[in-house]
Amino acid sequence: MEIKVNLKRIGKKSHSVKETIYQISKRPDTVRELILEVVKTGVEDYNQRKEAPEVLTWMTKEVIEDKAQAGKVAFGVNYGENLADLKAAQDNAVLSFEDGIYRIFLNDRPLEDLEEKLTITEEDVFTFVRLTMLAGRMW
Repeated sequence: MEIKVNLKRIGKKSHSVKETIYQISKRPDTVRELILEVVKTGVEDYNQRKEAPEVLTWMTKEVIEDKAQAGKVAFGVNYGENLADLKAAQDNAVLSFEDGIYRIFLNDRPLEDLEEKLTITEEDVFTFVRLTMLAGRMW
């Protein structure tokens, strides 16, 4: 199944959120299943890139400018040897959602409970927003 997800494009001032298609293996019935499926897709993509790196990478002037605005110009090569652990990544994503580290919106409606039932159509768009503490302590 394909779902639409809004992603922030690093360094872009205008049109900074870009709609991206994620290919997931099954239709999620709950918010928890949505999180698990999105993380599974991300881990599989990451591990696939680690196992079969590109032979030649190059950057256009636009890509270099985008990365410079973000604060780091790099080829995106990960020199670590370990592959991502799917179970650990899924557990972390669920815990982070429960702890309020990020929010999920279905169109303009916030999803607040892991067991909330979802009815997804092809027009629906998910937005994942990572929340950041600005200053101070929580306790």
